[in-house]
Amino acid sequence: MSRMRALRPRPARPASGAALVGALALTTVLAGCGGGEPEEESSGGMDGMSMEQMASMNEPDATPADEVRQADLAAGEFQLLDTAPPGSDDVAGTAWVAQNKKGTTVTVRLTGLEPGEVYAAHLHAETCETDDGGPHFAFEEGGPEVPPNEVHLGFTADDDGTGEATVTNDREVGDGAPAVVVHPADAQDNRLACADLQSGPGGRR
Repeated sequence: MSRMRALRPRPARPASGAALVGALALTTVLAGCGGGEPEEESSGGMDGMSMEQMASMNEPDATPADEVRQADLAAGEFQLLDTAPPGSDDVAGTAWVAQNKKGTTVTVRLTGLEPGEVYAAHLHAETCETDDGGPHFAFEEGGPEVPPNEVHLGFTADDDGTGEATVTNDREVGDGAPAVVVHPADAQDNRLACADLQSGPGGRR
């Protein structure tokens, strides 16, 4: 189990919509999000999604989770993991999860990223202290490792190294997804940072 290193606080700046959904013309195929044990990349990983497809796991027109009204809101600051790639020391950011009768909205915002790099984030089934978030959260265990059974986000860092993504799901995750993990899309075993989700003082906004 990797130990987390505290990040230096930095204000998160939203990236432009064009940068978030801009697809990279790459054909590298993703392997599953590893938990410290390297996994070989194969054309079957993540049901064969390419980095271009992963980068498009974003709904730029959706209301960000921290702005969803009448919802139970949880948030967490990203903490750098020991598996983070070299040069990641300036990465900082926040994850939010909002739940209401319409389902679940997840938003991540980060700074200090590698410009032009594609990043992926997922809801995870364990806290950050447990195997760096453990496996992906899934509504149906053993089901497809892709949305809508799992909650995936993807984005491309802009020229300033900032990135943001929001996705929605029509089901509530309840308390089964206590963390969000982010990593470079082409190095899924190198988990970059993890955020433990904590409910706000009032819970429902």
